[in-house]
Amino acid sequence: MIVMQAVLEIRAHDGFDLWPVAEIEPTGFLPLGGGLSPAEVGTAVMCIAGCNDIGPDDDRPPRPADPLGSFLHGLLTLDTPLAEGGLRVTDYSDGTVFQPGCCDGLEDWRDWHRLADSGGLLGFGHDPVSPVAQRFGDTVRLTVNAEQSDSPVIELPVTELRCLLAGVERDLADFLTLAADWAHRHLPGHRAPVTAALARVLDLPAPAMPPEQ
Repeated sequence: MIVMQAVLEIRAHDGFDLWPVAEIEPTGFLPLGGGLSPAEVGTAVMCIAGCNDIGPDDDRPPRPADPLGSFLHGLLTLDTPLAEGGLRVTDYSDGTVFQPGCCDGLEDWRDWHRLADSGGLLGFGHDPVSPVAQRFGDTVRLTVNAEQSDSPVIELPVTELRCLLAGVERDLADFLTLAADWAHRHLPGHRAPVTAALARVLDLPAPAMPPEQ
């Protein structure tokens, strides 16, 4: 059985107190979907906002002075916000796991559709670990580390990859709906812009939301 998940790389969050977050070990991955707890959603939003917490430039408004507005500033003002992570593929028949690499990002997850449709190669990292996805005819080969000649690989039909990607899109849409509800409860006044920014990160339409009270 082969499973594909959209996963977010977890950052350290010692001392973070802008909203509740879950106790998840840093340097791991959090699968995104509709089954996350509120604290896990808070962790995901924290990590995505933190990934985009960069200095202002001439094309964006000044950073707000308040701690919450300052932390969210990059996420809300960047045209192309990022999210460290990617798609993780696990082959449970032998335990092989294809992880996102250092050059991967959830914002690029639709590149896998282009691989399925047009072929070619997707590289997600560099030495010492270089995950690579390639299409050969009707088969997709996922090489865990192209730097190793004996690297574990996962092979699957292109048709199965398309089904897995459809599942990933459903999971991301479910997470986005969950995050919109979470933002309504934990970020009053910021729900609409935060949800819109997360939708840009995930390359999905923002869910319909009732007006904020």
